[in-house]
Amino acid sequence: MINQIRIKHLLVLLLATAVFSGCMQEKKEPEVDNILLQEWKGPFGGVPAFDKIKIEDVKPAMLKGMELNLEEIDIIASSTEAPTFENTIEEMERAGAELGRVFTYYNILSSNLSTPEFRTIQTELAPLISEFQSKITQNEQLFQRIKAVYQASLESPLVADQQRVLDLTYNRFAMNGAALSPEKKLRYAEINKELSSLYTKFSNNVLHDEENYVTYLTEEQLGGLSGSFIKSAAKIATDKGQEGKYAITNTRSSIDPFLTYSTDRELRQQVWVNYYARGDNGDEYDNNQLIADILKLRRERVELLGYTNYAEWRLQDRMAKTPENAMALMEAVWPAAIARVAEEVADMQAVADQNGDNIVIEPWDYRFYAEKVRKVKYDLDSDEVKQYLQLDKLTEAMHYVAGRLFNYKFTPVQDGSVPVFNEDVKVWEVTDIDSGDNIGLWYLDPYARQGKRSGAWATTYRNYTTFDGERNVLASNNSNFVKPAPGEALLVSWDDATTFFHEFGHALHFFSSNVKYPTLNGGVRDYTEFQSQLLERWLSTDDVINNFLVHNKTGEPIPASLVAKIKNADTFNQGFSTTEYLASAIMDMKLHLANPDSIDVDRFERETLAELKMPKELPMRHRTPHFGHVFSGEGYATAYYGYLWADVLTADAAEAFTEAPGGFYDEEVASKLVKYLFAPRNSMDPAAAYRLFRGRDANIEALMRDRGFPITVEE
Repeated sequence: MINQIRIKHLLVLLLATAVFSGCMQEKKEPEVDNILLQEWKGPFGGVPAFDKIKIEDVKPAMLKGMELNLEEIDIIASSTEAPTFENTIEEMERAGAELGRVFTYYNILSSNLSTPEFRTIQTELAPLISEFQSKITQNEQLFQRIKAVYQASLESPLVADQQRVLDLTYNRFAMNGAALSPEKKLRYAEINKELSSLYTKFSNNVLHDEENYVTYLTEEQLGGLSGSFIKSAAKIATDKGQEGKYAITNTRSSIDPFLTYSTDRELRQQVWVNYYARGDNGDEYDNNQLIADILKLRRERVELLGYTNYAEWRLQDRMAKTPENAMALMEAVWPAAIARVAEEVADMQAVADQNGDNIVIEPWDYRFYAEKVRKVKYDLDSDEVKQYLQLDKLTEAMHYVAGRLFNYKFTPVQDGSVPVFNEDVKVWEVTDIDSGDNIGLWYLDPYARQGKRSGAWATTYRNYTTFDGERNVLASNNSNFVKPAPGEALLVSWDDATTFFHEFGHALHFFSSNVKYPTLNGGVRDYTEFQSQLLERWLSTDDVINNFLVHNKTGEPIPASLVAKIKNADTFNQGFSTTEYLASAIMDMKLHLANPDSIDVDRFERETLAELKMPKELPMRHRTPHFGHVFSGEGYATAYYGYLWADVLTADAAEAFTEAPGGFYDEEVASKLVKYLFAPRNSMDPAAAYRLFRGRDANIEALMRDRGFPITVEE
């Protein structure tokens, strides 16, 4: 996913620690009355009781879950037995089952069902969660036991998966201040507590602006928009109490088609400004000062650990290793990207001039005129393509690909035995085609709604492990498609279809896990996007195109002539997509390398873009004031470059399939794909895993070929 928000963990710092890695492991659990803490019951190894979530249960469940988890940690830390992998690391893997279940519900409420009432509770809990985390990562007795096991392993290494778990656990504690002096530990914990509150406020501010900046249209303002889009916009307006109007919501799934097709330039500008000004409206929901505060606290925290800046600390356990390596990749691609933008803008301006439009291309014109250029250069109409991209058929296509590559079968669960948190959520059972064994359940939540954060993401409610008994997978994909009017098919753009496949790639990564220890289901940020980016390629395969892309009215398959146009335009608009993404990735890195003491975030953004010679005709994909990847948590902070890093791997791996006799369905290459790139999860070094698949390291040339950029880039 190089083109959509996917913040999967609102509480990344907490969930990254070892304490939750044991969620859902079997152990004797205390009796609890709160439904959010209780073991999951029902079919398929037990499922979350989503139909029984009550807001009033959330805070007491969280507090009790943290209490129970701390009791478990205290038992491990205070043991009088000599520390071993079994009595220390494995016991940590078991800890936190009750709290893990609460977080499943908590994350659904924060991501899919947020309300003002929940946000109040979220604000209250954020500092308490941070304090809880610090009590574990800064537990001196616990860390000394971990350290003793780790040091012993340097003399007598453990078996591979145990050593990997131990290394990850030790490094995670060391990186989070476990070895600091008592005074520094105290300040470290205080900083984390402050940051947790800032992250929550940042996220809620963005959500406020997404929910409250809605553009309502009248019938005479619908020029250029498709019938299906108009029907959806009418329904949304009606649901919001604006009968007879048409609502353009402040989310990408709504603004993208509007900016592409609306013939009303003033309205395009208004919608564009609303979207790109989220978190930057100079009111109580403005995020600029919050960002400055976050940057200062992050720098202070890593300085306590002896690092110069946040990026240096963060990237030490990533594939890139250093911010210099990450910047080198981005800087190698940037000149080609902005050069392509100049070509694209020239093409658009020529079309505008030829039409006598008497305008100069502005950011709110880019999508609109790019579509016109697409028609001129490739005779390709995106709306025509959209008629063959029905979400239901694309879902079938993804299941087909999963069957061919992973040997999975998807069967709808329609008997009501699996509770869901909204009527729009659908559930499938996933089984092995040959054995019939249950792999898990796949939940799909496709539509935008009030209280659901924007973008698309994947998550798990339960991960696979064989530790203390085999556990199946409960995985979920979440999108923000505008719900169609009753009886209408949901039609999506090619870009949205690509993202749909991308997110499903994450789900397949979850389902294919073959690890023993829960910790090994984690990932390295600049690697975990690779598998999902690779799965995007199957959308363009003949098997999918010929069998699942059918017209929503006639049922006729997509014409070969239209397919040829799609493939011919494969690198079209790569300047736009690469530049808007890279600008955000570079901004993320430069913000964390800069001195934060007196930073003016708004000015820094403007001056950095000017230094980069950012084309004025397009914005960053995520402007700083609403860059949730980076400022609503820490999962992507100084790591947004990771999509490009992963795309190098993606382009190179895709060439392995194109070179194979069976193409993208070649059985030998597919087997290696599952064995080395999906099933190991984080049980081995990502670079080593890729070499097992490809026989060598990936290189940037494949990426440049893939995007139609020149191989040699002159600085």
